[in-house]
Amino acid sequence: METRETRPATDVPPVAKAYNGVDRNAFIFGLNPQAELWNGRLAMIGFLAYLTWDLAGFSVLRDVLHLIGY
Repeated sequence: METRETRPATDVPPVAKAYNGVDRNAFIFGLNPQAELWNGRLAMIGFLAYLTWDLAGFSVLRDVLHLIGY
């Protein structure tokens, strides 16, 4: 009987550490697949920062609407 240590690892997908030989988490300047990952990460950080700022009572949208007369 095969144990977990002795059975072949064909049912476990390999962890993708590289994309075409390049680390997918590395910061590389220019148009490349890593740019979309970094763009998404920074967008999530920006959205969370704005949400926190808005919940603290400093609403940019409310201030802009107040300035234009709404």
